[in-house]
Amino acid sequence: MSGVCVAAALAATAACGSGAQGGKEDGKGGGKNGDASAAQPALKPLSEAQLTQAVITGADVRGYRVGKVPDSEIPDVSVPAKPAACQAIADMFLLGSEPDAAARVARSLTSLTETDATVVQMGLLAHEEADAKKVIADLRTASENCDGYEHTGYKYSGIKPREAPDLGDEAVSYGMTGKVDGETIPMTYVVVRSGSTLAAFYAMNMADAKQAEVPAEIVDAQLAKVKKVARAKAS
Repeated sequence: MSGVCVAAALAATAACGSGAQGGKEDGKGGGKNGDASAAQPALKPLSEAQLTQAVITGADVRGYRVGKVPDSEIPDVSVPAKPAACQAIADMFLLGSEPDAAARVARSLTSLTETDATVVQMGLLAHEEADAKKVIADLRTASENCDGYEHTGYKYSGIKPREAPDLGDEAVSYGMTGKVDGETIPMTYVVVRSGSTLAAFYAMNMADAKQAEVPAEIVDAQLAKVKKVARAKAS
């Protein structure tokens, strides 16, 4: 099964039951929050149109094919995970969150280099700023306390916090392993908060599990576009 097919299968099978390195350690991304931020008014969610404007395209990340993820693969309804301590991670697997995002867009990216089997799926989630902070906090807690879980009849294991990139206002990263069609699929997640928007990425590599990393250039390009749209909204 190809990497693209596996990525689609993982999302689709879970949906039927109803995602870069460096920076801070243990998934506790640095972030640039300071005391001054407390004096600023709370940020409101971007609209779906603004998220669509902000999401990366092939022109932003040369060397990758960028495709739209079908709405059916990012369902609106959250399905309970067992144990409940893993719920935040189970939700983010399908680019979901609690509280729900006001709007979401999702894309898949595959390398145009034949020797690179990495598949990346990413999404932008628009939140109230306080809700976006809660989602990051819940993911961090879950990655530190959840070893594995069952969700929509599928099992995921080996969940461990990873070093998060020192990007955006704060970030969290973790790794986990899923199974589809008898194959063990290692995955890496990076979720970055930029104001009230969450940029979530996950990567897998069928040819080499050690290469299942979220490419830094994808994260950087996406955050740059989110900031640009957010600044335009505020002006």
